[in-house]
Amino acid sequence: MEESAGPVQSQAPLGLLTLLSELKDPDSYAHAWRQRCRDWAAIPDYAEGDRVQLANAVTLTDGSSCEVVTVTHYRRGRQKRRFYRNAETGVLVRLSRQTLAGSKLISSAKSGASPVLAEFFDSLQD
Repeated sequence: MEESAGPVQSQAPLGLLTLLSELKDPDSYAHAWRQRCRDWAAIPDYAEGDRVQLANAVTLTDGSSCEVVTVTHYRRGRQKRRFYRNAETGVLVRLSRQTLAGSKLISSAKSGASPVLAEFFDSLQD
């Protein structure tokens, strides 16, 4: 299958996109697919301990909502799964990567390691 045939998955790595030839038609399906792949790659990958402000509040299955979460991990046997701790309730929640689109880092776990890093991360938020 090639990109103008309508691939549904839009998670191609950026390295692959750089190898592709230029498109002649900017309104083509292939152009839109490439943009969706770039949008997917732009979603940040936060480290454990980071506090994150979601772009939109997420309604959970129990009816509550969360807007600020802390990244954490949960071990189940040998697997290490990424979870998010709701800042308001402290409950662990699973969020899809798409939910993190447009989110902002409130505080980094790395900033606690040194005052220089804390100052650097504070300057990024301004």
